[in-house]
Amino acid sequence: MLTFLPPFARGIIASFLLGLNTLFWCATLFLFALIKLAIPARPVRAAVDRVLNTIATLWVACNSGWMRLTQRTQWDVEGLDGLAYRGWYMVNCNHQSWVDIVVLQHLFNRRIPMLKFFLKQQLIYVPVIGLAWWALDFPFMRRHSDAYLRKHPEKRFEDIDASRRACEKFAIVPTSVMNFAEGTRFTPAKHQAQRSPYRYLLKPKAGALALALSVLGEKFDSLLDVTIVYPEGAPTFWQFLCGNVRTIAVRAQCLPVPPEFLHGDYARDPRYRKTFQRWLQDLWRRKDEQIEATMHAPSRGVSP
Repeated sequence: MLTFLPPFARGIIASFLLGLNTLFWCATLFLFALIKLAIPARPVRAAVDRVLNTIATLWVACNSGWMRLTQRTQWDVEGLDGLAYRGWYMVNCNHQSWVDIVVLQHLFNRRIPMLKFFLKQQLIYVPVIGLAWWALDFPFMRRHSDAYLRKHPEKRFEDIDASRRACEKFAIVPTSVMNFAEGTRFTPAKHQAQRSPYRYLLKPKAGALALALSVLGEKFDSLLDVTIVYPEGAPTFWQFLCGNVRTIAVRAQCLPVPPEFLHGDYARDPRYRKTFQRWLQDLWRRKDEQIEATMHAPSRGVSP
């Protein structure tokens, strides 16, 4: 354990280990991704996808290794029992920091299938890791503004069609489709600008979640609803690398996928859209209450 080192030293070591781990596993991953690109036949794709997911799982496991080496964070976690590694999950979570992604990967690695995130199109240009996300079939979404869509209405369904194709690929091997319904990280400024009715959350955006449920709903074993709480405030990624996050609380619960949402058309059916939005808003209200309760509950320091 290197927790005796000063925070800056721990941050440098953690950054080095993260970079080394990423370069090593990405080099292996890109070799198999080329095979999938060259031979797009479904049996080959299914076999290669399993290898790619295994590589990504090993990358996450090694990240958990340097986290244990350099950090002394207390974890207060509930809801990890009874999950199935060979199942399909729709994972929904609040979003406050880039640290959220590492937290989710650390906790759910080998408990459920590899998490596949909906990502902004710009993130495909992130060096090395952007190409890795592409190879792992992460769906990239353009998210045009309302003003742009008014000028170019033909682009309205571009994201939907692209995301539908990505979700259809997830039906080949067990997958956990990960969605941050808020669409962006929570900040007080965004919260105020939105006039959000929730105390700790931004307004949820239902489109990506509804799309995934309509395409893969019958595959999903359940909706895994996750709430991440940083009692001392959301950290930056550098603060996390330095080991300056004393406590992370996570609450997870498996919810049934509402059968009425399995075959709807969120983009074109106003009745379906309103029903889905009311359901998600109710889920968000309960999540907001859970964050409030967790913020004021004593930490139990449960190690995942």
